[in-house]
Amino acid sequence: MGKIRALALVSGGLDSALAVKLVQEQGVEVVGIFFVDPFSKYERESAPNSPAGKIACQLGIELVIEEQGEEFLEIVKKPRYGYGRSANPCIDCRILRLRRAGKLLRELSAQFIITGEVVGQRPMSQRREIIKLIDKETGLGKIILRPLSARILNPTLAEENGWVDREKLLGLIGRSRKVQLHLAKKYGLEGFSSPAGGCLLTEKEFGRKVFDLIQHQPDFGLNDVKLLRLGRHFRLSPQAKLVVGKNDRENKKIISLALPGDILIHTNGIPGPTGLVRGEIAEQDLKLAQRILAYYVHKSPAPQVPMILVEKTGQGEKTRSSLADKIDRQILEEKRI
Repeated sequence: MGKIRALALVSGGLDSALAVKLVQEQGVEVVGIFFVDPFSKYERESAPNSPAGKIACQLGIELVIEEQGEEFLEIVKKPRYGYGRSANPCIDCRILRLRRAGKLLRELSAQFIITGEVVGQRPMSQRREIIKLIDKETGLGKIILRPLSARILNPTLAEENGWVDREKLLGLIGRSRKVQLHLAKKYGLEGFSSPAGGCLLTEKEFGRKVFDLIQHQPDFGLNDVKLLRLGRHFRLSPQAKLVVGKNDRENKKIISLALPGDILIHTNGIPGPTGLVRGEIAEQDLKLAQRILAYYVHKSPAPQVPMILVEKTGQGEKTRSSLADKIDRQILEEKRI
């Protein structure tokens, strides 16, 4: 066999960077893989500027970008192993990504996979029994090496075949990061992200929006997720919701995401946000949406704010004008998701 090569799951965090470094020091060539999904803070285009991209440059490794779309949505909607503290299906996510990495081994001429997992560091996905479960579910078993905790885990293929020396790996356990921070200083690593820092699903506020979508629109798609990343969200009724842009950039993105059946609301003749109403929209929902939108208009001398409503249809648009009073703040907060 020629040069030994490993495929490393690189998140942009310190642990995955150190896992790469420990294996590189033993003469193994490493290729990084960075996954982006609808809930990642970075997309394919911005991946080179992400912490993962910067860490890959510091480590001197090639970084392969892998996108996961609809298949990732399915595990968010119905995770087999449940959610973490927010809407994060960490165990299902790990299984999905490792399965994909396993399929890439031959394509990238790699012999094994490495990850930055530390036993006991994360209460949901990095317990010893969960690591065993993940190995079983992915069917990868001994192919996965976890260099930071290797010495307290069963030997893997890379160790048994002598591709890496087990004694030169670590046996970390628990949530302390003293050793990792010391090694980061030793290796001169910087710019790494915080744990789970690249995943929106771990954030409480974003998680509320996800759970609201799952409850009221369980068949949601990628377009709905793109909307989740924008503006302020309000539940008008069980059947309808409103998204209000926070600035001109968001207003333009919201307009670009409008689908047939959606209704766009613009202020008429005065500066203001753009709103998008989606769902089975009753007239009372539309009136409520306009009043919420009016609340965010700060330069209207008149008691009512002039609006333009644009209904998107399969054949084009239907437009009409309207006036709206500003909603009371208490009611507004009750409707906020």
